[in-house]
Amino acid sequence: GSYGVGVVFLPRDPQAHTECEAIVSQCITEMGQECLGWRRVDTDNRALGERVKAVEPSIYQVFVKKAETIDSDAFERKLYVIRKHAQTLVSRSPLRGTEYFYIPSMSYKTLSYKGQLITDQLPGYFADLNDPDFESAIALVHSRFSTNTFPTWPLAQPFRYLAHNGEINTLRGNINWMRARESMLRSKLFTRDELDKIYPYLINESGGSDSSILDNVVELLTLAGRSLPHVLMMMVPEAWKDEEMDEERKAFYEYHATFMEPWDGPASIAFTDGKIIGATLDRNGLRPSRYCVTRDDILVMASEQGALEFPAEEIVLKGRLQPGKMFLADLEEGRIIGDAELKAQISTAHPYGDWVDTQKINLDDLPLNCEVKQPDHATLLERQKCFGYSQEDMKMILTPMANEAYEATGSMGNDAALSVLSHRSINLYNYFHQLFAQVTNPPIDPIREESVMSLTAYIGPQGNLFQEADEKRKFIKLPHPVLTNEQFEKLRGVSELNFKAKTIKILFDADKKGALQSALDTLIDKAEQAVKEGYQVIILSTRGTGKHKAAIPTLLATSAVHQHLVKKGIRTNCGLVVESGEAREIHHFATLIGYGANAVNPYLAFETIEDMRKRALIREEISHEQAIGNYIKAIGKGIFKVMSKMGISTIRS
Repeated sequence: GSYGVGVVFLPRDPQAHTECEAIVSQCITEMGQECLGWRRVDTDNRALGERVKAVEPSIYQVFVKKAETIDSDAFERKLYVIRKHAQTLVSRSPLRGTEYFYIPSMSYKTLSYKGQLITDQLPGYFADLNDPDFESAIALVHSRFSTNTFPTWPLAQPFRYLAHNGEINTLRGNINWMRARESMLRSKLFTRDELDKIYPYLINESGGSDSSILDNVVELLTLAGRSLPHVLMMMVPEAWKDEEMDEERKAFYEYHATFMEPWDGPASIAFTDGKIIGATLDRNGLRPSRYCVTRDDILVMASEQGALEFPAEEIVLKGRLQPGKMFLADLEEGRIIGDAELKAQISTAHPYGDWVDTQKINLDDLPLNCEVKQPDHATLLERQKCFGYSQEDMKMILTPMANEAYEATGSMGNDAALSVLSHRSINLYNYFHQLFAQVTNPPIDPIREESVMSLTAYIGPQGNLFQEADEKRKFIKLPHPVLTNEQFEKLRGVSELNFKAKTIKILFDADKKGALQSALDTLIDKAEQAVKEGYQVIILSTRGTGKHKAAIPTLLATSAVHQHLVKKGIRTNCGLVVESGEAREIHHFATLIGYGANAVNPYLAFETIEDMRKRALIREEISHEQAIGNYIKAIGKGIFKVMSKMGISTIRS
C-alpha cells in the first residue's frame, strides 16, 4: 500500500486538460502525498460510434506515493479526499470542457477500466487489458448502464466499490436524508478540513445515477470506519422480522434502522474493496445472482448462469443467491464466507441488543400523563366544514374503512376536473399524485409479500452517522404511522429519559391579507427554535380553528418545517408529528409521510367515525375501539398499496 493510482478522465481541450491535471497534482500535494507523474492510457477508439467518440475523454493515470507517516488505510482516505476536492475545484473552473473531467478510481487497491462501451469492446479499447503482465486476483464487470439515466462515460459501471443491477426506488428520500445528516457528521478518521473538502460532492456528483449515488454513500461510510459488508447490511437490509432469525442479527438491524433508512428497490449488488469481493440481493430478491466454484478455485458470480462456461465435472459448488442474503470471498483469508457466518461476525461485533434495550422506548409502554381530549360533538359539523369534509368522504371513504378495515373499491373513473384547472376550492393533497414503478422495475404485492414490508417508524435524534455507538441517544418506536388519540397524548406528554415534545399551532387569521405567508414564516422559526432548545418531538397541530382562525394546510406546514430544518442541518435532531383535522384518506397520509411527517393523529376523522357510529351509519356490533382499529388498519393497508406501486418495502425509506 505504498503507491496509489488514479484513473482520470480529462478534457480533450488542451487548456482545460492542462488545468485539470494541475488541479489534481495540486490536491495531491496539499494532502501531503507525492505526485510521481502521469501516464496516458493506451486506447483504440476505432470500434466506437461517432456519438461516443464525440464525448470521449482523454484517459490518464496519475501515480501517487504514500507519505511515510501514515498507514495504508489512512492513505486510502487521503486519496478519497484528493479525488473529491479535485472534483469540486474543477467544477468551479470557468474553462470549457471541464464537464468531461471525472475520476473513476483513485486507490492503492483497485484500478478502474471503464467507458461508454459494450463489454466486448473493453479489451480492444484498453491495450492494458491485453498485456500478459497485467494480472489481478479479482475482476468486477458490469455490462449495463443505469436504466433510468442516459449513458455517459462517467456513468459506466462498475463504480468505485459497486456494480449495481436494479433501481433504487427510494433515491429521492435517501438523498434528502443524507443531506439532512451532513451537518452532524464528525469523524475521528477525517479531519474537519478534510470533511469540508469532500462536502460539495459528498453523495452526488454532477448528473449521478442511482447506482453512482449508492456507491458514493457506501464508499463514504466504509472509509469512515465500517467494513464494506457492514455498510451494505445497514443500507440494503434483509427483511429482519423473521421469527427464525437470531436475536443478535435482529438487534443489529433494528439498531441501524433508527438512523439509516433502507435504500430500497430491486437490486443485485456486486462489491469489492480490493481485499474482499462479494454480492448481495435486495430483500425481495428481484434481481438474479448465480455462482459457481471450480476445482481450480475459480469463483464466478453473475446475473445469468453460464456467463463463463466450465465443464460440469470441473464445478464443485454452484447455487443461487437468496433474497437479502450475502456471499463473500475473502482474498486475505483465501476462502468463501457464507451469509450466516458473515452476518454473525458483524452482528456480534458490538452489543447491539444491549444498545437497543437501553435506547429504545416503546410508544405503548409510555405512561398516559394527561386526559385524552374528548370529542366535541357540538362543534363537529363546523369543524368538518372547516376542513372540507363531504358526505362522500363519510359514506364512500370512512364508512367502509370503519366497517371492514378496507379501502372501498370503485370501478368508475374520476371525471372531476384536474385540481389545477378546477374552479372549486380543492384540498391541497389533490394537487399531488402517486408515483409508480416503471421500466424494468417490478411493483411489490402488498398482500402476498407483506412479510417483507414494514410500517414501523422511529422518532428521536439520529446522531452522528459515522459513530457506531452512541449510548446517550434515545428513540421511540412507533408500530404504525397513524396514532390513536391515546398514543398521541402519550407522545405529547413524553417526559422519559430527557425526551421533550413541543406543540406548535399551525393557525392564521383567515380575515387578514398576507396572514398565511406570515404564519408560515413564524411557524418555521418556532420549529427551529424548539429543536435548538432541545425538543426531540415537534407536533404541528390544527386544533383551535374557528370563525376567524383557519389552519395552514397540513401538507404545506409539514413540508415547510421539514425542509427548513433540513436546510438548517437539524432535521435529524427531532421527530415531526402532525395532529391533523384534514387527514382522512390514504392519499392524505401518504403525502404527509412523503413530505416529512413521522406520524399523524387524524383526530377529526376519529371524531367523525364515532359520530357516524352513534348515528348507526356503522354496523351496530362494532364498538368505538373496533371502528378506530379498523380505520387505522385500512390506512395501513392503503399505505402498503401505495408503497408497493413504487416498489418500496418500508415506510422509513
